Amino acid sequence: MNTLRERSEPPTGEAVRSATATQSSVEVLVKAIVHEADGVNSWEFLPVDAVPLPSFSAGAHIDLYLPNGLVRSYSLTRLSTDGSRYIVAINRDPNSRGGSSFIHDHLKAGDRIKISVPRNNFPLAEDAPHSVFVAGGIGITPIWSMIQRLERLNGSWELHYSARLERACAFRSDLIDLERTRSGRVHFNFDHEPGGAVTDLNAVISRASREAHLYCCGPTAMLRAFESAVKADGRPPERVHTEYFTAAEAKAVERHFTVVLARSGRSIEVPSGKTVLDALLDNNVDVPFSCMQGTCGTCETKVIEGIPDHRDALLTPGERASNQTMMICCSGSRSSKLVLDI
Repeated sequence: MNTLRERSEPPTGEAVRSATATQSSVEVLVKAIVHEADGVNSWEFLPVDAVPLPSFSAGAHIDLYLPNGLVRSYSLTRLSTDGSRYIVAINRDPNSRGGSSFIHDHLKAGDRIKISVPRNNFPLAEDAPHSVFVAGGIGITPIWSMIQRLERLNGSWELHYSARLERACAFRSDLIDLERTRSGRVHFNFDHEPGGAVTDLNAVISRASREAHLYCCGPTAMLRAFESAVKADGRPPERVHTEYFTAAEAKAVERHFTVVLARSGRSIEVPSGKTVLDALLDNNVDVPFSCMQGTCGTCETKVIEGIPDHRDALLTPGERASNQTMMICCSGSRSSKLVLDI
């Protein structure tokens, strides 16, 4: 299964380190902020000095390098073919530790910030005969861009979109407009409204054709239920795609081991209770990182020798088994030594 990244806040109690913009970052201007739903606004970014922004595909995300030193990752919600703008939609997390709350309170039109170039760990299978999308809350953001792409391709799709309340449903008017053009594709579910109930994922999945590609993005409970349902239904993993907003597993910090940096030959001890990333930063080794939960892919590192203890939400079972790369922010080592391409 394809899995992805953190776009909300680190869990309560987790230490937060700051990351700085890299050479692959670009400066953008905040053009406009639009209310999308209760607690959800979208931010439109324009290129600076009329230099077009890098192109991206449906499902891609960017990192925002915030003035308070934090980095947060958000999906690009509106497709743009000419590099004229990026748009992200952000939910104000009630448990925010400086990310979404800072953006909602301080990031204003006219501001300039650094962002990363787009990355896509949740790609759309554009040639699928049919696509079934399951979204929960702000999990609609990458799926909305996928729907726009399929509309341009005249592709076949359906959406099952759950929110607690109707007023918290982002892009609702846009989706209603699409439903009017071809009925039967958009299904809303508001489980905290009178008479509301949790979406029956088993029923949704069992009705889908065997050739369909299935996508889910939303709260962890929904993702777990979705994964259980597709497994019970015998769906092939290559046709199932999930994107996590928060860590799927606890970090691998139980063991003590040694990391060898292959480019310099330097050895660094990783004590129990710390991640590889923690140990590298403590020893002034400059490596890229962002979410620190194994959900964004920024810190993916090539493994030359050793057996990682994978704890990320990105690598497929086959990629984990190959042990060719690992996410150093959350994964550890099953061997006493790891040699990394650093």
